[in-house]
Amino acid sequence: MSLDKTNHRAIIHVDMDAFYASVEQRDFPQYRGKPLIVGGDPLRRGVVATCSYEARKFGIHSAMASATALRKCPQAIFLRPRFEAYRQVSSDIRRIFSRFSDRIEPLSLDEAYLDVTEHARAPNSSVLIAKDIRAQIKQETGLIASAGVSYNKFLAKIASDRCKPDGLLYISPEQGPAFVQGLKIRDFYGVGKATEQTMHGLGIETGADLLRWHLAELQALFGSSAEYYYQVARGIDERPVTHNRIRKSVSTEDTFDQDLSEQEAMLSILREQAEQLQGQLAKLQVKGKTLTIKVKFSDFSQVTRSLSKTQSFHSAESIIVELPALLESALIKPLAVRLLGVGVSSLIALDEIENNNQIDLFQE
Repeated sequence: MSLDKTNHRAIIHVDMDAFYASVEQRDFPQYRGKPLIVGGDPLRRGVVATCSYEARKFGIHSAMASATALRKCPQAIFLRPRFEAYRQVSSDIRRIFSRFSDRIEPLSLDEAYLDVTEHARAPNSSVLIAKDIRAQIKQETGLIASAGVSYNKFLAKIASDRCKPDGLLYISPEQGPAFVQGLKIRDFYGVGKATEQTMHGLGIETGADLLRWHLAELQALFGSSAEYYYQVARGIDERPVTHNRIRKSVSTEDTFDQDLSEQEAMLSILREQAEQLQGQLAKLQVKGKTLTIKVKFSDFSQVTRSLSKTQSFHSAESIIVELPALLESALIKPLAVRLLGVGVSSLIALDEIENNNQIDLFQE
């Protein structure tokens, strides 16, 4: 498969800057210029949904435990999320998107891909479209968006991450392959912490390192994900922008420097992961009916255990209460554990809640 530089697509990834916090600072001037954290109560096992750039200077980030954020920045202002306000702004932004393309793939309330190939025939026209989108968002909502522009989704997403906040970055088909070679593996979209550590153990630190591996070698190590890694290392990503994209699951996992033997230590890690998971569910505005934990033993064998319930998993507490029994059933070997993970699947949108009752995503 080769990269076609004469008939490439024009993809824009738009990502709102510190979305929830920016909405709060727009609506309530007293919060402007302050370290603002939107999320759960630091005294009730909450997590950070997002935070202002003033708070990020203290090392605070999304999915961090609110108690940790408070220790890092005692003067931070904590606010409960106003999801109805965020959904309304998100709807306004998507109406702006629709002026430029009918091929829009929302990833969450605050980011989306747009395929503007049909409207970007002239040189640099995709960049001009991205500039117009950002300008209209600013004019009509008072909020700042960053945008990445490239010939595929992988590079457009990387570009928007690189230019935040309040930026625009274009990566051309001629620049793409070399740009990818200079990326750290941790910056590859779709490479999580566990995969990053595995690759580091193989001497794969950058895109240039990954490029040296043959497809068959990667398949032996990474299975179905190998094709994706092989292609993006060459600047190739043929995934289409699809408006009916349905996310099937949300998960997080960690591989440990030292294997764990104590069950209570494992539960502590799983609880932390549940809090991180809560933040992801909140950002995506979804809940799930199936909870799964993953355990990988020191001999690299892996066990998963799942639980499905009529009442959806939506908060850290609803997940945490089920973890002891799931972990107990997964520890089928008298071996130490090198990886733990938690995930929620069978996802549905929060606005499908029975009887229109609002779920508190940040309850204890």
